[in-house]
Amino acid sequence: MSTSSSAGVPEAWRDLPALQQPDWDPAEVRAVVGELSQLPPLVFAGECDQLRDRLAQVARGEAFVLQGGDCAETFAGSNADAVKNKLKTLLQMAVVLTYAASVPVVKIGRMAGQFAKPRSRPTETVDGVELPAYRGDMVNGLEFTAESRRNDPRRLLQAYHCSAVTLNLCRAFTKGGYADLRQVDRWNQDFVAQSPAGRRYERLAGEIDRALTFMKACGADPDEFQGVEFYSSHEALLLEYERALTRVDHLSGLPYDVSAHFLWIGERTRQLDGAHVEFLRHIRNPIGVKLGPTTTPDDALALIERLNPDAEPGRLTFVTRMGAGRIREALPPLIEKVRQSGAPVAWVCDPMHGNTFEAPSGHKTRRVDDVLDEVAGFFEVHRALGTHPGGIHIEFTGDDVTECVGGGHPIVEGDLHQRYETACDPRLNRSQSLDLAFMVAELYRKS
Repeated sequence: MSTSSSAGVPEAWRDLPALQQPDWDPAEVRAVVGELSQLPPLVFAGECDQLRDRLAQVARGEAFVLQGGDCAETFAGSNADAVKNKLKTLLQMAVVLTYAASVPVVKIGRMAGQFAKPRSRPTETVDGVELPAYRGDMVNGLEFTAESRRNDPRRLLQAYHCSAVTLNLCRAFTKGGYADLRQVDRWNQDFVAQSPAGRRYERLAGEIDRALTFMKACGADPDEFQGVEFYSSHEALLLEYERALTRVDHLSGLPYDVSAHFLWIGERTRQLDGAHVEFLRHIRNPIGVKLGPTTTPDDALALIERLNPDAEPGRLTFVTRMGAGRIREALPPLIEKVRQSGAPVAWVCDPMHGNTFEAPSGHKTRRVDDVLDEVAGFFEVHRALGTHPGGIHIEFTGDDVTECVGGGHPIVEGDLHQRYETACDPRLNRSQSLDLAFMVAELYRKS
């Protein structure tokens, strides 16, 4: 991977409107970008190509995407225990889906780079004091002080180093024996007793263990059982960071954004004439676009034409975020129009972002029932149209937080204050995530 050549690296985006960018000090950000551009890649072109092949399988109806992690990662959360717990939850969900739904699962972490968030307002006011909004640890601090809320470009460097630590841990866990399928029962011992989802998982782990024992007795012990493919992703929001981490691959001569394997454009930044679409259309990574309930079929076709004009399988994923009350009416026209066009698109459901509300306590939360209902609607629409429900994109944590209400081990609104730890939006906890995985497996079997 070449780190010195800038030939072929996209620059035309600089002439277009770039929404949701912090107000940086120009000299400071130039210095930081210069440093970032000399640092080693976090991922490699060949890994990105491999993920594109996997997503092509999803688009053909042969595999399912499980994408998830924090709403907004924090620098403090880039430690071994926090990363292991998130990865363990993702792997447990993937095991449920793979075994119970009999489908290959493409595992993508919303990890190792999800340090920035778009905001609906540039400032917030507390007790009459107005300060810049918190835009994620990559930009400023959560603490409500003028010093903390200053947009500091040096944080981009810290985000890079925390991403490197997280990716290193993920690679060690997924390749170093921890992800061995023969360990699935051990991933669960800490919460079987308190959680219905944990007990259900324990039964499934026992079935898997018996199946593996039988296969080994028959002389089959494939290498695939001893590790997993794991890919990183984040929203490509801060364009100076993404540009600084774009490199020209010395084998193909093509530009890759080496900050992550998979990057997506958010609902707020998907303007056809905007800088984000212009930047991402030039990189070779597989990419996604979030589509909200106001998206029209023509919007979807225009995005396809802009981002995947060569109809390359695995290149483009649409991540729908409609809301439980809207998905059954808003999604079918999009799918029908895209199908008629013949474009190879993977469809993934984000059931989190359209279902947020404020509890009486002032906590931003989501009802697990709404999350489950949006996923059910996603499957219903695809079943009715004869198309493939390609995956789910969720916000979760491996910790026992109280941020979303409901679930098999229910949390009520009065519980939210107990362990409300998110830096931004509410996340499913481990038990709620497994509830979702079991339901998705059942829906997939019927689809």
